[in-house]
Amino acid sequence: MKFVKESFLANGPLSVALVDKRITPNMQNTLINLGIKLIKTIECPNTYNAIKCHPDISLCKLYDNNIVVAPNVYDYYSKILKNYGLNVIKGSSLIQNKYPHNISYNVAIFGNYAIHNFKYTDPEILKFLEENNIQKIDVKQGYSKCSICIIDEKSIITSDEGIMNACSLFDIDCLLISQGFIDLFDMNYGFIGGCSGSISNDTIAFFGNIKKHPDYEKVLEFITSKNKKILCLSDESLLDLGSLIPILL
Repeated sequence: MKFVKESFLANGPLSVALVDKRITPNMQNTLINLGIKLIKTIECPNTYNAIKCHPDISLCKLYDNNIVVAPNVYDYYSKILKNYGLNVIKGSSLIQNKYPHNISYNVAIFGNYAIHNFKYTDPEILKFLEENNIQKIDVKQGYSKCSICIIDEKSIITSDEGIMNACSLFDIDCLLISQGFIDLFDMNYGFIGGCSGSISNDTIAFFGNIKKHPDYEKVLEFITSKNKKILCLSDESLLDLGSLIPILL
């Protein structure tokens, strides 16, 4: 097995992924049948129910084998992820119940860009971005990774106009879709980034059936134009599970 080079983009067929422990049986079985071993999250009881098991709330995958984990759940992830050869870095920002004190690790990193509300980003992540000369794109939306489906190093999908406007100042191709139509447990709706993830260099997987989204044709055309394809992990409604995080090839 080899490390996934980028934070959220698999550069080959995925063999290990980190997912919300509340993933449905149908979605889980599809991933397992593809030969992908699943590491399931532990809940972070310090924040609210809908996102307490989301991987992109408790940790942030950096490049290569580096991953930053919130101190609330560091012991759990450190033991598991070190077995896979990852460098597990303990963050300094405690996850707390209410926004913006639960967004420190919800950073979208792709190519040479990072998108977040950097006023609240964990210092260990900021240090990595600065040391690697990654362009920081500051936005008001603190749930940045939840809000962004990363397609490739220069292409994303979002329903957040603020993110789209910020990306327009850079060499990033951004597809804006309608807000909503994605389940998120006891919340009104979830986000496109939280219900998706890269499982190979040419496939974006969705937690549920993206064909049920009113902007499916736009999404299909956009992803196809990037020489990638779509995989629906089940025929259920789209479900925001805090992103699928690729760990190992």
